[in-house]
Amino acid sequence: MVRWIILLFSVNVFLNVNAATNLTSMSHQGIDKWQSKQFSGESIYTTGDYKGRLALKALSHKTASGLMLEQQIDLSATPYINWSWLVEKPLLQLNERSKTGDDFAARIYVVIDGGFMVWNTKSLNYVWSSNQDKGLVWNNAFAGSSVKMMSVRGKESQTGLWYEEKRNVYQDLIDTFGDQGSDKANRKAYQYIDIIAIMTDTDNSGKQAESYYGDIIFSEK
Repeated sequence: MVRWIILLFSVNVFLNVNAATNLTSMSHQGIDKWQSKQFSGESIYTTGDYKGRLALKALSHKTASGLMLEQQIDLSATPYINWSWLVEKPLLQLNERSKTGDDFAARIYVVIDGGFMVWNTKSLNYVWSSNQDKGLVWNNAFAGSSVKMMSVRGKESQTGLWYEEKRNVYQDLIDTFGDQGSDKANRKAYQYIDIIAIMTDTDNSGKQAESYYGDIIFSEK
């Protein structure tokens, strides 16, 4: 199943406001700006305090839906995505590279929208893998090479513990989708992302997952 979504939430770090964009700002508008996107049933997303921070709670039981924000981000200005997440109930014993196992307790993704040229649409999924090692990259089982999966957290990660993440999205896009051969060509291909989304999904496996996301912030460094 092709899922064009991406979402985000909290990082307790000090960032220069002139070089950072908080896409969730849950202490203010929360997820009001985000749109629900359903694929199979509806996962439940609510905000509240959890283990020391304001967070987005995600519950999924045989469902696949997420929250999506259409907002263009210039990666030449703010290439880093910062977020925190916590998983309480992982998805064990799945082949996450197969269609029947393409479920994740937590994922955040970014999309380059190809518009009418749909073949130019690309999505990079930062996932919490319950069954694979950290640091792996593979093609999505449904969408193939146009959607790349990256295990930012792996099977060795602890449940019930907040993890802080920072990724250079621009460099990750180059590394996963291919270097275009020059700085100019790379900027043309990867400078802007158009959609950010979060999703906790269990529709393919029929399992249950519970996870939490903090604010997602794009920063200069």
